[in-house]
Amino acid sequence: MKLSRRNLLTAAPAVAALPTVTHAAAAPYKATWESLGSAYQTPDWFRDAKLGLWAHWGPQCIPECGDWYGRQMYIQGNFYYEHHTKTYGHPAQFGFMEFLKDWKAEKFDPDGLIGLYKSVGAKYFVAMANHHDNFDLYDSKYQNWNSVNIGPKRDICGDFAAAARKHGLKFGLSNHAAHAWHWWQTAYGYDAEGPVKGLRYDAARLTKADGKGKWWDGYDPQELYTGRFGDMPPPDGINSIKAMQDHINTTSGQWLETVPPNGAYYAKKWLLRQNDMIDKYRPDLVYFDNYGLPLEQYGLDATAYYYNQAVKWHGTANVIATGKKLDDTQRKAITEDIERGYSDRLRDNVWQTCTCIGNWHYDRGLYERNGYKSAKNVIQRLVDIVSKNGNMLLSIPVRGNGEIDEKEVAILGEMKAWLDVNGEAIFATRPYTVFGEGPFKVVEGHMNEAEAKPFTHEDIRYTTKAGALYALPLEWPTSGYVTLISLAEGSPLRKGSVERVELLGHGQPLTFELGMDGLTVKLPDARPAFSPALKIMGTGLV
Repeated sequence: MKLSRRNLLTAAPAVAALPTVTHAAAAPYKATWESLGSAYQTPDWFRDAKLGLWAHWGPQCIPECGDWYGRQMYIQGNFYYEHHTKTYGHPAQFGFMEFLKDWKAEKFDPDGLIGLYKSVGAKYFVAMANHHDNFDLYDSKYQNWNSVNIGPKRDICGDFAAAARKHGLKFGLSNHAAHAWHWWQTAYGYDAEGPVKGLRYDAARLTKADGKGKWWDGYDPQELYTGRFGDMPPPDGINSIKAMQDHINTTSGQWLETVPPNGAYYAKKWLLRQNDMIDKYRPDLVYFDNYGLPLEQYGLDATAYYYNQAVKWHGTANVIATGKKLDDTQRKAITEDIERGYSDRLRDNVWQTCTCIGNWHYDRGLYERNGYKSAKNVIQRLVDIVSKNGNMLLSIPVRGNGEIDEKEVAILGEMKAWLDVNGEAIFATRPYTVFGEGPFKVVEGHMNEAEAKPFTHEDIRYTTKAGALYALPLEWPTSGYVTLISLAEGSPLRKGSVERVELLGHGQPLTFELGMDGLTVKLPDARPAFSPALKIMGTGLV
């Protein structure tokens, strides 16, 4: 293909091209934060579940380079740009859309994956419905760029839904497409330096008419790349890579939840796609990758529609919708998600942490340098989260071909071994008066998990169930003793009497002593798991 210097920027079609979104007049939930929060209660299935697994999987996993490949391959000087030009060609010639035609997902086995995840202990599974790349991974009525029409020619979300329900797991979908409009603006840029300086990339040059006789005949690239919005694509005349990157960072580099300028078509289409997804798959959970809800009123409309449909299905809104960085009003209406971060306290409202054992999109380099989180690290996070009234949604990166690698399988196996012994202290539990004790300190917030120092044997977390109190040290103490300071004689946290202490997986009563320094328990020499879980029984403990 000969590189052309055309700079054709095509506007998105008119809003009138989309049907009207309708709402039932008698629907119990209205599209306001106050209405959504007035009657909503977190369903017990989610409070009991504690652990969900996630396939954050789509065509950006094909290069096996990690996160945000689609956006960063269009930023000259970026590692992904350099990798892309060397491996596939210049992004004006081989744009992101070219990945789609050859994506086969030939080793995609949803039944096998879900069966494995069920055996580990997961109670819900989430499939990615779309990412910021705007490609729907389901039989989408309103987005022709989808996995049924192009690439694998499979309803990936539908296949995952069937497998999850076959294995008795609750099923969720994650929607990331509300950010596509600013995320994709790099695809409308150009090289600031080099032999093709000034040449616009494929999104800026291709129209539906250009597809005649090609593999994408009949498809409009502007529907995938969202169209150009304002001055977000770099204007002509930027002559250095640094200046280009600075411009990108200050325009489309922002994380925006707003409707794009003159972007009613985009926002309305997002809502129609979201509601279509709800009706097709009736998910038990919808993960919105957004601060609050996406696209202003459109996100409220989507959530109200979801809750009202759930009332039709179940008689109550027995479902979960998540959002990030919520205020007190919003926490009554949807479930807060903390991405790759910690809570520094026991929360009144049930919440969720989403994290991953690696990068969100599959990263071959991370695999090769053994960069995944260990099973122990994952379990420590899980215990900490559950003690604070939360759930963990853990992503296991999936290769472009649809399989997970042997190192991921091994990590899942080690998680299973621990949960087989200690799951009693995790699943269907409720928090204690305090989440725990110990020196581990965290800063509340998103994207800060890498900054935390390691847990120690002094870091102990508490859960309760059926009158029993569980104490979980996050490391096995080398001394052979565990001291629970919160249960010391005279402590205001101390309740009732301690009559029996067991180590899960051991079965026999353990020797303990209750004093002013705490409840001290002698552990056996044998270790049924890499960290212990004590079951404390007595009268009036919880």
